[in-house]
Amino acid sequence: MAPGAKKPTATTSRRGSPARIANRAKWDRSLREISKGDEETFLRRCDRQPKLSGQVNSKSPPPEPIRQFRRLLFAAECWFGDEVSRQICNHHQRRLRRIGWERALKPPAGGWTAGEPPMRAGNAVDVLIDGAQALPAMMAELRQARSHVHLTGWHFSPDFPLERDGEWVILRNLLAELAERVDVRVLVWAGAPLPLFRPSRLQVRKMRKRLIEHTKIECALDAKERPMHCHHEKTIVIDDRVAFVGGIDLTSESGDRFDTNEHPARADVGWHDACARIEGPAVEDVAEHFRMRWREVTGKTLAPVGASPTVGDLAVQVVRTVPEHVYAAIPKGDFSILESYLRAIQAAERFIYIENQFLWSPEVEVVLREKIANPPQPDFRVLLVLPSKPNTGVDDTRGTLGGLIEADGEDGRLLACTLFARSGNLADRIYVHAKIAIIDDNWLTLGSANLNEHSLFNDTEMNIVSHDPDLALRTRLRLWAEHLELPLEQVPVDPIQVIDDLWKPISKEQLQRRTDGQPLTHRLVRLPHVSRRSGRLLGPITGILVDG
Repeated sequence: MAPGAKKPTATTSRRGSPARIANRAKWDRSLREISKGDEETFLRRCDRQPKLSGQVNSKSPPPEPIRQFRRLLFAAECWFGDEVSRQICNHHQRRLRRIGWERALKPPAGGWTAGEPPMRAGNAVDVLIDGAQALPAMMAELRQARSHVHLTGWHFSPDFPLERDGEWVILRNLLAELAERVDVRVLVWAGAPLPLFRPSRLQVRKMRKRLIEHTKIECALDAKERPMHCHHEKTIVIDDRVAFVGGIDLTSESGDRFDTNEHPARADVGWHDACARIEGPAVEDVAEHFRMRWREVTGKTLAPVGASPTVGDLAVQVVRTVPEHVYAAIPKGDFSILESYLRAIQAAERFIYIENQFLWSPEVEVVLREKIANPPQPDFRVLLVLPSKPNTGVDDTRGTLGGLIEADGEDGRLLACTLFARSGNLADRIYVHAKIAIIDDNWLTLGSANLNEHSLFNDTEMNIVSHDPDLALRTRLRLWAEHLELPLEQVPVDPIQVIDDLWKPISKEQLQRRTDGQPLTHRLVRLPHVSRRSGRLLGPITGILVDG
């Protein structure tokens, strides 16, 4: 031993401390646990970019030492990204524990969420898919208002057309006409405090002026948001008799929400979305939520919610995200959307179907990974419909899809797809803005909540949940008929058969055509199963800076 060298002890050796040894072993395991298929796919992407525009790439693969370095770098980024995600989850657990909401992160499998508002029986629900179905239905109900109309939204466009067959019906004009005989109240997010984001405070104030000027419309701007977050729910309540809850904003900001189930190419981004029309006792919870927010923002107390009669046989629960310390009426907040998702995913037995604008939540990724890695049945399936990035056509899940791919390995339980509108040799992205999940054809949720930290922890959101098998099955078949371009009666009922026999081959063929620069022959395109390095590392970091 060299003079002055420290003699190894029980806690120090030539290999380092036990903590360092454990960390090194963990690192080695993380490298070994990267699935071969995912690693090789990533390396192929490093060697040769896909020919998404028909170009030919003649670059030869790099030497083996460079490939080895990239393999190690990929493992490092995956490991570091996973560690960041774990810290985000730990932060959320500490935060919810402090306010008495830890149950939302550790609920039992299945069942309704605990707390208020409870499940309500005796409802009727119509699921309206895409703007061409939903917007005219909203307009028709608005025209029948007898007492009041209450609207919430992320943003509104006063010139937004609700009806486009024949004479257009413009949002501001319709609300102004209604305000001459009923109370019309609009509650909208006040906008981003920093003009770096849209809509800004100034833009929203200008919008409000255009909406209410020379009318009797009341419009309040809600600035009671958590920093860097917003009010994202989209609801309409008419006379406390009928309510609309969903993902459709009455605005053209970021894209035109009016699109049909056929999604014709329109030389611009298409739009896939959905909302629910509700009658029955559950309307009371939507109406009361609006009254609470209006009182908190304006200081004015509205008349109590009128009782809604039983009109159907569906049990429905209204679930929300309301951050703590935003409204005095709910000082500890409400995180029942998160709880409802985790309950349902843990209870899944046959399949999970999700349409969502974002899939960034580490909490949701954890339970999906567990289901995929340890399926309750050999033919268990997870099917995702997500938007694609405009330039590359790949996923925008900040590495979450890559983690799910690793859990799946070569078992084929996971399929992620996106949508395109096509016209001859041309194809336009269809932006998936819907927020729908259907599990085992006996659980359905639909609303405004994305599967990211914004929607599950920090924005205000509203969804509905139903455990009705008929509603879940009918909605799934309608959605799949649209995406598969089939008549409703030609879609088989068995979900596993449809995924394996239709979704997989169609989406795979279209991805190959897109990769080869050939025209698409179908709107359904598989998302390239590539775990992008930037997503695996920068995604969780972005989650800390922006989402959490």
